[in-house]
Amino acid sequence: MAPMGDNVVVSNVNLEKLLSMKGGKGEASYANNSQAQALHARSMLHLLEEALDSVHLSSPEVPFVVVDLGCSCGSNTIYIVDVIIKHMVKRYESSGYEPPEFSAFFSDLPSNDFNTLFQLLPPLANNGCSSMEECLASNGHRSYFAAGVPGSFYRRLFPARSIDVFHSAFSLHWLSQMPESVLDRRSTAYNKGRVFIHGASDSSANAYKKQFQTDLAKFLRARSIEMKRGGSMFLVCLGRTSVDPTDQGGAGLLFGTHFQDAWDDLVQEGLISAEKRDNFNIPVYAPSLQDFKEVVEADGSFTVNKLEVFKGGSPLVVSRPDDASEVGRALANSCRTVSGVLVDAHIGDKLSEELFLRVESRGTSHAKELLEQLQFFHIVASLSFA
Repeated sequence: MAPMGDNVVVSNVNLEKLLSMKGGKGEASYANNSQAQALHARSMLHLLEEALDSVHLSSPEVPFVVVDLGCSCGSNTIYIVDVIIKHMVKRYESSGYEPPEFSAFFSDLPSNDFNTLFQLLPPLANNGCSSMEECLASNGHRSYFAAGVPGSFYRRLFPARSIDVFHSAFSLHWLSQMPESVLDRRSTAYNKGRVFIHGASDSSANAYKKQFQTDLAKFLRARSIEMKRGGSMFLVCLGRTSVDPTDQGGAGLLFGTHFQDAWDDLVQEGLISAEKRDNFNIPVYAPSLQDFKEVVEADGSFTVNKLEVFKGGSPLVVSRPDDASEVGRALANSCRTVSGVLVDAHIGDKLSEELFLRVESRGTSHAKELLEQLQFFHIVASLSFA
């Protein structure tokens, strides 16, 4: 066992207990920093609706079940579930069927801030409405029963053949754990001097790739048991256009440039040791289409109806693009929203504060190029049973 001190790392056992987008409603919270995801999700709605058109309409006596995997704690998940249910109601009605009752499961790791999410849920519309139509017509209310499901989507979460539609956006690029070789000083994959694989060695990047593919295979295996025969799955995750896994595209610019430099600042200023930095890695992998496709084909349970790289745009949402300090703050908030919980656990709140102040000032001095270059690409996959 490693001696205490700088060698202590957040062990992989704890990643699942710990990993979450920043909860609450503060400045760096996910609830207040998910506008970019909202814009990206809305730009893909036509692809989602196309996927929903292939879902088998089952008997109106049986509830129609929708799941959002990796729901986090902002209003985006509520918006998407709403879109899915409204679209399915239209399909039932245009086929001359009475719509069934709808049930939505919001699922994420136990560390997710479900309280904030549940406070954002509109009230159920069934007070005094006797039919589904009445419920659906009552604006500002929800027309479905809601529940939270805590747990990792890399394992089973639902009974067999119980789910009609699985939706997951901006979550599958999170690894279930850090590849152990990346944190092992004796390994060629040890990611020395870096906190992410953007620009790292081939062996570090390949360890990440292998972990991503192992995780995705587990994800598909679990869903292949839980999904109903005529169901459909719509998945969106960060992707990259380069064949080379050490070029992580937008994710690389987010975590491999100013965020990386901020860690180096802390080392140079003697606030943390180089080893402490090297023991922190962002457990994110932006796959290529090929990385993704290999896993789906090897699993064999699903047919790919659509698999493409979609240009998502910038993760930085700023109202005054020419205000460099606003761009710097947006960069720091973007990094903090998704990685803050892990950073706090690794170096403590005080040093975490220092780190993100440096990300902000570095982002401010590179504002123009950040706005031009920081673009996200997403892999969009629509799958049904083979």
